Amino acid sequence: MFKSIAAAVLGLSLSLGVWAKTEATQELPPEIKALRWQESGKGEIADKASVKIPSGYAFLGEADTSKLLQAFGNPPSSDHFLIAPKSLDWFAVFSYDDTGYVKDDEKIDADDLLKSMQSGDKAGNEQRKKLGLEALYTDGWQVPPHYDTATKRLEWGLRLRGESGEKNVNYTSRILGRSGVMTATLVSDTATLAQNTDEFKKVLAGFDYNSGQTYAEFKNGDKVAAIGLGALVLGGAAAVATKKGLWGAIAGFLAAGWKIIAAAAVALFAGIGKLFGRKKAAE
Repeated sequence: MFKSIAAAVLGLSLSLGVWAKTEATQELPPEIKALRWQESGKGEIADKASVKIPSGYAFLGEADTSKLLQAFGNPPSSDHFLIAPKSLDWFAVFSYDDTGYVKDDEKIDADDLLKSMQSGDKAGNEQRKKLGLEALYTDGWQVPPHYDTATKRLEWGLRLRGESGEKNVNYTSRILGRSGVMTATLVSDTATLAQNTDEFKKVLAGFDYNSGQTYAEFKNGDKVAAIGLGALVLGGAAAVATKKGLWGAIAGFLAAGWKIIAAAAVALFAGIGKLFGRKKAAE
């Protein structure tokens, strides 16, 4: 089962270095600045991989990532890790799924996958409603899904629309490994997606699986996943973004009372089930 990332607010205009300046020259609450931002070295991700932290960037571990995502009006999460430029113009959230070794020989049908994603909006929004969150709809591909055999990355960009009209983009990269898949989701505003995607990919160049965990280190007898590339895209459909005002996000952060709530997943099981159904019919 794929963990869903309900990723967060876009386009925050914060000053570099201090994580503090905002609208009307006000300052962020100390609780946000007090998160354990790691500003150098490597960020460790789920004991499976790491990412280098470039100059001008910072990394959050699991607990602090959950706090920040909830501050931005998202469902509580666990097993997620975050890296962002200190401007917070965008950020990326990492999570790992021990699916097993995913064979990368499947042809991707982007149109069919999009239809499956859109058919799952209703069920996903029912779950969001229970959590007191705004409905979110799948508008279409910003970047159709594509797979790079050299980097073992499956990537796509999804346009999303909130019920109040805000439009945002999640750009997702799934990096295949020996025993599972690492997901890195870029949360970006549509207007700055191209620039932010370039920066995101530069950060991903510093991503490495730990020794023994790379795709090339697969050995006979290792667990092989029952899914292919198409199902990985559908599993990423729950990586959704909301757009709230900065101070609304801060209010949500303070109201949360710094409590880490049990993770709540919003997954597109219907779409994934349809995909498996078609595969079985074809066999």
